[in-house]
Amino acid sequence: MANEGLRAFRAHALYRALVAVTALGRRLPLPAARAIGRALGWLAWHVARRERTMALRHLAIAFPEQDEASRHLTARAMFRHLGMSLLEITWLPNVTDATRSITTTVEGFDRLQNLIDSGRGVVIFTAHCGNWEWLSYITGTFGRPVAVLQRERSDPRMNRYITALRARAGVRTIDRGTPTASRDMIRAIRSGGILAFVLDQNIRTESVKVPFFGRPALTPIGPVKFAIRTEAFVSAAFIERRADGMQYARFTEPVQCHRDDDPVALAARITEEIEQQIRRVPEQWVWMHNRWRERPDWEVPPVIPNGGTASVPLGAGMKQVILSAEKDLKMQSRRRRDPSLRSG
Repeated sequence: MANEGLRAFRAHALYRALVAVTALGRRLPLPAARAIGRALGWLAWHVARRERTMALRHLAIAFPEQDEASRHLTARAMFRHLGMSLLEITWLPNVTDATRSITTTVEGFDRLQNLIDSGRGVVIFTAHCGNWEWLSYITGTFGRPVAVLQRERSDPRMNRYITALRARAGVRTIDRGTPTASRDMIRAIRSGGILAFVLDQNIRTESVKVPFFGRPALTPIGPVKFAIRTEAFVSAAFIERRADGMQYARFTEPVQCHRDDDPVALAARITEEIEQQIRRVPEQWVWMHNRWRERPDWEVPPVIPNGGTASVPLGAGMKQVILSAEKDLKMQSRRRRDPSLRSG
């Protein structure tokens, strides 16, 4: 209960800070907005003692070869990065399809565009690397259907703020656990579009352990199984802010899933790509998050067939979600074709 209250307080404080700087941030030149963000990050480093301690502890796990001074530099830089990201979020409405190239270099999205334009669905796996909301926003500015699955935050006002921000770029937000979530996820893939998941968080959901910085880390397996069950194309996407201020977004070569693919192997491969991105710019990841936390109630043990390799079958819950959504969508399609079914 105390932890829930603390999370709610932090969410409320973050929302109030976001509202306070939004009106100013949109009107400032981007370098000026980032300067304010760096100052906020500097302040947070000094006052957010719990987050600072956790970040340093997790950096020591990930980089045991580094000395304490080096890890302190990374942690301080992370706070500055998060402060800049906060102000960048308020500035995002200034980014359009016409102005995107002024602030952002994009690599590899053309391959996804070709698939989408041919009616294929693409699942993007990403992480809290760089400014992930900037990545979501600029993806939407390409004019292709984009949906993002999100876990609802402690403060519903923050949910509304982020959902409205993404919508300005044409990005639809699907709230996990809502009655229409499964149907919306299926539709996003079946209609030829992008469905994005973050896969770097240890949360209360069906998970398997895969290596992350040399240690087993619980990783949500539902989104991976969804991609395999729907035989979607899969791509990893990351963004980082470079020294000159340009955002660099890259999308890996999309690979199609097949129903006999091993979800644990795919989760491990995506997690390895996430780790590689974090190693590129470690100060641009959220080190206060406990990626190695144990959650026995949510861990799914792998099944090892005779002479086979470890795998995780499509869980009954996920299978039912997908089958129910597909059945619902088929019935909607039949009703559109046959008016006599609409009253049924």
